Amino acid sequence: MANLSLTKVPMPEQKPEERITNFDEVALGYTVEQAKEEATRCLNCKNHPCVSGCPVNVRIPEFIAKVAAGEFEEAYKIIASTNCLPAVCGRVCTQESQCESKCVRGAKGESVGIGRLERFVADYHMANAAEAPVVPEKNGHRVAVVGSGPSGLTCAGDLARLGYSVTVFEAFHKAGGVLVYGIPEFRLPKAIVQKEVDNLEALGVEMRTNFVIGKTLTVDELFAEGYEAIFIGSGAGLPSFMGIEGESLIGVYSANEYLTRVNLMKAYSKEYDTPIRQSKAVAVVGGGNVAMDSARTAKRLGAEKVYIVYRRSEEEMPARAEEVHHAKEEGIEFMCLNNPTRILGTEGGEVRAIEVLSMELGEPDASGRRKPIAISGSEHEIEVDTVIMAIGTSPNPLIRSTTEGLDATSRGCLIADETMATTRPGVYAGGDAVTGAATVILAMGAGKKAAVSIDKYIKEKNEG
Repeated sequence: MANLSLTKVPMPEQKPEERITNFDEVALGYTVEQAKEEATRCLNCKNHPCVSGCPVNVRIPEFIAKVAAGEFEEAYKIIASTNCLPAVCGRVCTQESQCESKCVRGAKGESVGIGRLERFVADYHMANAAEAPVVPEKNGHRVAVVGSGPSGLTCAGDLARLGYSVTVFEAFHKAGGVLVYGIPEFRLPKAIVQKEVDNLEALGVEMRTNFVIGKTLTVDELFAEGYEAIFIGSGAGLPSFMGIEGESLIGVYSANEYLTRVNLMKAYSKEYDTPIRQSKAVAVVGGGNVAMDSARTAKRLGAEKVYIVYRRSEEEMPARAEEVHHAKEEGIEFMCLNNPTRILGTEGGEVRAIEVLSMELGEPDASGRRKPIAISGSEHEIEVDTVIMAIGTSPNPLIRSTTEGLDATSRGCLIADETMATTRPGVYAGGDAVTGAATVILAMGAGKKAAVSIDKYIKEKNEG
């Protein structure tokens, strides 16, 4: 019998006063009973509108029906048939604006907790599965994947299942891309990412770390080594700054550097000798998920005051509502309608304050959000010792600058068509390297499209 409750089964989580003292995962996951109860809220609609909202086309009603029946391994097989990173997606995918936004239950009450159920199924499988994945028979063709973030891992996994010998080249010392350097441990434990990587390696995918394409080898040299196609999923790791006075002061970080030091280099742990500023008051400039991650991380590192400084109102913030909610619970102070004009320093060259200008909202701009307009004479200072710029990133120019025939936009993003093919034959690209900074699930969708296109390209080339 369907569960007609208008609200989701609540997700157990750490209390705010506890979680700001540790880097353990905030959301604790459903129990078996909670998962089955939430699964019975699904009406198994005839047209499955939720599936249309999923960039990787997870067969959502089918896996949820298996959860309701207590057949969790069968549910996992259904998810894994189209999604090679279910434990990751269940935690960081923007379900509320994608699959869950299409859920019929959302018309009157809350949608089904699709993401929560996907996480439950993936975690159950990781904890209980004993069978090793079946390694597909090799088809004799080789593909190189540049970058081990969500788009690269997805493309590699799908091609491996088709029998290709796939090598993933990662610049850092650990595979996972933004999943390991950008997303904090308290949102996405790195052990979870490693298990997903291990699953791909068990399928035969080779991971080569500390390997910078454009330096260690070029795209042309990869082709010379026998790779028949290349997928570029190198992300958007080049940080943006505002170009205001004081950005070179000691205590100013890009969010990219700050989070990499903490997440990948484990600056939060006394077991690692990774330098990080011991801040008392922190201003995080920006209103996206990266800004929330940076602010919540600073709080856990001991900052007494942490401010989100954002030039629009809270309604215009691009961050997930859940992340904003958690940040507020943890004591992060939101200073919306404030735009930084300069960063002020001490005589020793360290940050002492950030000067901001009050804003008001005018008519919507090209993004559809109301344009912030400065209020003349409203400058004021916020006393801080650390400033973190979380205002976006762009792709690193290294690959395109060392590869002939690879066109990019004025923003430095690689140009790819709907098949993910670039302007260089045999080279495909997707994820943030093409779109600029976006979501994990959209990057995964691009990786899936590219795998289909690469398979078609290699088959047609060899048939010809």
